[in-house]
Amino acid sequence: MSLSYNRIVIKIGSNVLTKENGLPDLERIAHLVEQISAIKKQGKEVILVSSGAVASGRSVLSVSDKFDAVATRQLFASIGQVKLINTYSALFEKQGLICAQVLVTKEDFRDRLHYLNMKNCFSILFQHNVIPVVNENDVISVTELMFTDNDELAGLIASMLNADALIILSNVNGIYNGDPKNPESKVIEEIGDSVTGFSSFISAQKSQFGRGGMMTKFHMAHKVAQLGIAVHIANGKTENILLKLLKEEVVNTRFIPTRNASNKKRWIAHSENYAKGIVKINEGAKAALNSSKASSLLPVGVTAIIEEFQKGDIIKLVDEKEKLVGLGIAEYGSDKAAERLGQSKQKALVHYDYLFLNPDTY
Repeated sequence: MSLSYNRIVIKIGSNVLTKENGLPDLERIAHLVEQISAIKKQGKEVILVSSGAVASGRSVLSVSDKFDAVATRQLFASIGQVKLINTYSALFEKQGLICAQVLVTKEDFRDRLHYLNMKNCFSILFQHNVIPVVNENDVISVTELMFTDNDELAGLIASMLNADALIILSNVNGIYNGDPKNPESKVIEEIGDSVTGFSSFISAQKSQFGRGGMMTKFHMAHKVAQLGIAVHIANGKTENILLKLLKEEVVNTRFIPTRNASNKKRWIAHSENYAKGIVKINEGAKAALNSSKASSLLPVGVTAIIEEFQKGDIIKLVDEKEKLVGLGIAEYGSDKAAERLGQSKQKALVHYDYLFLNPDTY
């Protein structure tokens, strides 16, 4: 039996692509390219989100400790990005395939226009049978505008492109029910809607060469699964991991997709950093929004305007403890919302079609 995914985003982490000495593992990269090429030749669309630029840069140049960490990272990334994409280009060419470099920053997701422009770029690549190789543009990203890691970037790309699946290749077999180093710990093979209790045993430790840890993978994977995309976390160092995973012949963690969201909701889901306003809602409104019935946010459920906004802005909805409940597009500005605060029989402040609920509040 095999999984019938047609559009797949594959994210390869730094620890998979890098040897213990911090230099690129060229044999591993070649093996992964062979597998991706085999999947591509089955008629599937593949998007590769690849770390490894900084490691590639480190393999070319030695730098004195007197330079600060950000400048050194920019140096390695700018040199390494060229080396990394040339490596991929040569390896895919051997397989008779063309790849393209797509460098993005968090700013590219900041509004609908940029978002659609980037989506159009992927569309033309697919039409010409090209494999996009995506990475964060570390050369110009400054700390506060950086993605948490490439897992977050991969989640955004998978959501934007309405992928069937996102496969995250790490250096462990999946999410364990205890410390992965403990022989008694087992991989949790399926994770559904409920996420309670997982934080107690997911390691918060970050990877040696990457920026993210298993906890960021977990939260991102859960959010993406809520948008109707299956997410797998698997061991990228396992021989033929991608082909085995798609044939269901290897242990991994799969997040079960739970709904199919509209393209607009997919964009809203990842727009928290660009929200312009904040409204506080009561427990009744929170319960109604999280019920099985499709509900819009009405003024009767709003108790306060915490930060002002205009019509069309992305706004955060928070509960009485100021915990994020969801994100939505405001149907009108905060001045009108303030006038209608707590009133019934008023136009919805956020329509259901433009509302994304934070999965952690379910």
